[in-house]
Order: sequence, then C-alpha cells, then structure tokens
Amino acid sequence: MSHHSSGPDFRFPRGDARLDMTDFYAFPKPGDHGKSIIILNVHPSYSVNPPGPTTTEPFAPGAIYEIKVDTNGDAVADLAYSVQFSSSGDAKQTATLRRIQGARAAAVGNDGEVMVKDAPVSVGREALVTKAGDCRFFFGWRADPFFFDANGLFNKMQFTGDDFFKDKNVCSIVLELPNSALGRNEVGFWARTVDKTGEGWIQADRGGKPMQAVFLSGEQREAYLSGEPANDNRFIGVFAHELEHTGGYAPEDAKALARKLLPDVLPYDPRRPASYPQNGRTLIDDVVDPFFSLLTNGKVTEDKVGPHSDLPDEFPYLAPPHG
Repeated sequence: MSHHSSGPDFRFPRGDARLDMTDFYAFPKPGDHGKSIIILNVHPSYSVNPPGPTTTEPFAPGAIYEIKVDTNGDAVADLAYSVQFSSSGDAKQTATLRRIQGARAAAVGNDGEVMVKDAPVSVGREALVTKAGDCRFFFGWRADPFFFDANGLFNKMQFTGDDFFKDKNVCSIVLELPNSALGRNEVGFWARTVDKTGEGWIQADRGGKPMQAVFLSGEQREAYLSGEPANDNRFIGVFAHELEHTGGYAPEDAKALARKLLPDVLPYDPRRPASYPQNGRTLIDDVVDPFFSLLTNGKVTEDKVGPHSDLPDEFPYLAPPHG
C-alpha cells in the first residue's frame, strides 16, 4: 500500500495518522524543466486497522515534516526542507517552512532559513497556494493520487481492479522549487515525520521508495521506520528473508535484490524525464505492479488498477479532496 498505514499490523506510526507518510513524488515541473515538483503526502483519511475515518485535523502541531536531500551519494542529508504546523482556536492551521543546509540538515531541528511563515493550510476544495520568490508551496487536504486494490491484497493477493483509494484523501506538502535549490542535479530524496515528545524528538516514519517499508521490513518495522538510510545495510537480511518467504527466492538472489532496494532513497535528476524506479516518481507511475512482480518473483504481476483521472495539470497537481 505504498507507505500508507506503515506502522505494525497496518496501523499508524506511533498510533497517529497525522504522522503517517503515505507517498513521496519528485518530477520536473510540466512545461518548465528548470523547476521541480516535490510532493510529500501524509495522513490517510481512512484507517485500515481498525477500519474507519481518521481525524480531520490535517497535520500534527509541533511535529516536523521533512524532505531530505542527499547531494553526494552517501545517503546522508546535505539539505533539508522542514515544515512545522501551528493550530489556532478556530481549527485553522498554518505552516512554516525552513531550508536547512550543511551538517544540520542531517539532524533534527527548526533553526534553518525561513522560506515561508504562517502559510495557510487548505481544508476545502480551494487550493491555497503560497508564493515566495520563484517558489510556490501548498499545504493541506487533497484527493489521494495513489491507486491500488488494497482489498485484493487482504484477500491473498486475489486482485480484481477495485481501487481502494479512489475516494480517499491525504494531506499534502507540495514544493515547486528551481532546480538550483536542490544543491546538485543528481540527488537522492527521502522524507520523514518527527514527533515532539517529552523525551525529545522521535522519528515516526520515513521512506523514499514506495511499498518496501510496508512489505519488506518484517518484524523490524519500527526499527526500520526510525532508522536512517545511511544505516540501511543492517536491513539487508530482513528484506532478503521476506523475499525468500514471499517470492521463493534463493538466499543469495534475495540478498542481491535487497542490496539493490537499499538504502531507501529515491534517485532524482531533473535533467531527465521522471519515471519510477529509474528517476524520481510521477503521480501516474504504477509502482504497485512492478513491486508485486518483484515481491512474488513474477507470480503476481498486476493489481488491475490504473492512475486516477482527476489529476489537474496545474499546481499543486493534486485534485481537490473528496467529500
């Protein structure tokens, strides 16, 4: 289910839907390849376990929602875009976005350059867009662009083409940035949510590539979600075990495949067309079919679901929320 309900037993990380990262996208801006669109979706509007709607409050006040950028290929962040949200008494939220560079980008903090302060968070159909120089930003509820037959998954992978997400919503953080703001042309992306607790900052969720955290981290799910890409080699054995169990891979083949999937960083070069898994990820890339083909060693090759048809061709490129 890409990264939805990524906590143990298809629940939410730290039991909070607002901290659940659902999907991450990176692609050149349509019509202007001098800029890139980066989308971090969080907070599914519907819970799988137990079934039912989640809270209407978009983001967790005080928590940090981060987009990490590795510019030199060592799986350590050299640049970060960090967002925090505040709630007012009238149930409205605002967003403050910071840009953090250098060694501080790999840590947790809110001391970077403020790019946007107190930007409005959208809760209705209208997309409230904030501009700052040659950048644009959006924060708020949108229709979930992810497409997948989740009910077929829970029916022993007997997929029928029923798109569970066709009427679901997520909360989106959308950045339109000049490519020069990414540090270099070839970069690696991942995102994370960090909860503020009495014991300090605790990473709740993280990921760059779709699907694998939910289906390949096994009994190490919480350790994986709280980890860093630079240390992902420790999960090669975990991934390999799941590939052997589900796909019937030979041990050495499973380990070789696990090494290709880790670290959990999404490669992106804005000079080339975006297409997952080669370069970034667009909103219409079918990440489910190739992943299940890989997971099952070719036994299951499709879920019979295609991209959503309601995606607009203008910023923020996500449809208004359902309902």
